[in-house]
Amino acid sequence: MPTTTLRIPTPDGEADAFAAFPDRGERHPGVLLYPDAFGIRPVLKEMARELAGHGYYVLVPNFFYRHGPAPVIELPEYIGEEVRPALIGRLMPLIEEHTTERILRDADAYLRFLTTRPEVGAGPVGVIGYCIGGLLAMRTAAAHPGQVAALAEFHGPVGADGPDALHRLFSTLTAQIHLGHAETDLTPEALGELNRALDAAGVGYTSEIYPGTVHGFTMSDTDAFNPSALQHHWDRLLPLLDRALANG
Repeated sequence: MPTTTLRIPTPDGEADAFAAFPDRGERHPGVLLYPDAFGIRPVLKEMARELAGHGYYVLVPNFFYRHGPAPVIELPEYIGEEVRPALIGRLMPLIEEHTTERILRDADAYLRFLTTRPEVGAGPVGVIGYCIGGLLAMRTAAAHPGQVAALAEFHGPVGADGPDALHRLFSTLTAQIHLGHAETDLTPEALGELNRALDAAGVGYTSEIYPGTVHGFTMSDTDAFNPSALQHHWDRLLPLLDRALANG
């Protein structure tokens, strides 16, 4: 599986990025994958390779590039509960600085770069996000409704800004959507509120709480990891991309 490291020009500098794609000398649907707050690291590269193996060009940007190349903070090989609070404490100021204006400026640059790669086809793209990357994915899809045909978000803070903000955000979405929530991130009542906002937007979606999960359940280098939930994530994600991007 070919992989490469890249630099994406943005209005605020250059974002380092990782890409994986099939080795078939063809053009493939493009997928923009936003990592979680811990950023580009071996587990994210492995997930990008897995997705590329199903026929996609997968671009994973370091959205904290303004603070340096990934990893922007030193990470252990395994992120256990004993180190997680300190790591999140160091990352939180970067998250707070990553305003909606920055998110949207960067999204324009990432999509422009992705769609001009010689290995990427001319059709619509998919956007995926994990944790805080899920919020970035949703805002990217809402800002590019004619270009983003598939949106998937896993254990992300989609309801963090309240119901009114959700209705505004969803009002421009046209992508097919899957939202996979951790049990610890969303109550059944909050899920109902979120799904009613999606219903009002008139989009095609699935939105569900993954049983027995905690925040970060897709990441195998953390103690939040849940292998069966990761498989459930692939079982939802791959058909979504196949339907929306007409892959294969």
